[in-house]
Amino acid sequence: MAMKNLQVDALVVGGGIAGMQSALDLADQGYQVALVEKEASIGGKMIALSKVFPTLDCCSCITTPKMSAVAHHENITLLTYCEVQELAENGNGFQVQVLKKPRYVNEDTCTGCRLCEYACPLDLPSDFDLGLGAHRVIRVPFSTAVPQKAVLDIDNCILCGKCEKVCPVEDCIDFTQAAEAFEIQANAIVLATGFELTPTDAKAEYGGGKLLNVVNALTVERLLAPTGPYGHVLRPSDGKEPESIAYVQCAGSRDATLGVEYCSRICCMYAIKQAMLLSGALPLADITIYYMDIRTFGKGYEQFYQNARAMGIEFVKGKVARIHENETKNPVVRVELIDDGSRVVEQEHDMVVLSVGMVPSYNPGLIYHVPVAAEDGFVFQPSANISPCLTHQPGIFVAGTAAGPMDIVDSIVMAGAAAAETAAYLEETSAATLSGNGRSAQTASVKEVSYA
Repeated sequence: MAMKNLQVDALVVGGGIAGMQSALDLADQGYQVALVEKEASIGGKMIALSKVFPTLDCCSCITTPKMSAVAHHENITLLTYCEVQELAENGNGFQVQVLKKPRYVNEDTCTGCRLCEYACPLDLPSDFDLGLGAHRVIRVPFSTAVPQKAVLDIDNCILCGKCEKVCPVEDCIDFTQAAEAFEIQANAIVLATGFELTPTDAKAEYGGGKLLNVVNALTVERLLAPTGPYGHVLRPSDGKEPESIAYVQCAGSRDATLGVEYCSRICCMYAIKQAMLLSGALPLADITIYYMDIRTFGKGYEQFYQNARAMGIEFVKGKVARIHENETKNPVVRVELIDDGSRVVEQEHDMVVLSVGMVPSYNPGLIYHVPVAAEDGFVFQPSANISPCLTHQPGIFVAGTAAGPMDIVDSIVMAGAAAAETAAYLEETSAATLSGNGRSAQTASVKEVSYA
């Protein structure tokens, strides 16, 4: 598919829940929007989760309709498998250079029938399932992916041609496809670039990445999800249903040695949510949460925590020093019990889950010339309490976890605020242009708020 240069009112970078919400809110107001997502499907991290807290609603049931709405909205141009390479200001907005990575499949003609996937003879560890499951070298990224278009991993392809033979569309699979560069002219930009997790092996003393039955929380999300790799909660080492599961809180946050001194806000709540879901999936399992502080900051969150205690989930206030493995591959947690005179004990479990935190997805200053906060590396908000979506760069706004750790509810609310700020900017810029002042009037207005 030959990419053409685009001219839009707003460019949204990132196709997670915040990016999709911002794009939909702007498009519903009549603005032309381009949504750029680096992965082969939109949905972000939320589409991989099981349920949301504190309502325990299905994540896929919330996310999939938004994905479909984005794909079918007449005012949104969806650009998946694309990455922003460079940005430059001009008199009317921003000139953005974008690189479209090759799928080795023609998006215009691919029907998403998945016959190529069924015919492919090679399996690879599934990125979507964090290596727990497998996928074919050519495949639709996951069952609810949007768009439902195949993507081929050319680095692991043996060029056997079986996918090409079964494809019902002539010349749909193209092994010679190359990356394409194109340009987007946008009057405003919304950064919804999301977050990454603290590496599972960041704290070596916890054995993450080395001990098979020490996993991170996102792995458990995939085990609990209805679209998960097994359909059951099984521990990685031997496929056994765990009878004893422990959570270690602050395993990637509030730790100066990791450079993550801040609280990631969501870890307590997702651990409590997962513990409740595990109690339902494994009624006989003992579930323990080792914590230093429990932070339940949102509406209904404290009651959610109290419900978990009432269900029999054990909360142990203690500092976990290290985790090692015994001869049966069971993790052994060495913990200082704060409420028991700082007594040090060792507890054996079948599986340990590390509640890892949030870190920035990348430094937006490298491309967008937007400064980041010195204390955490997320996008700096010069007026966080008044206009949290503003950045130091007039015309560039921030939404969701690109601005800092937050839960899904706050991400959606901030995405709506970013869309409102963007719409106001576009209207004022348009008015200033018609009056002959170009962008200067709105630039002054934005800077006045930004530095307040």
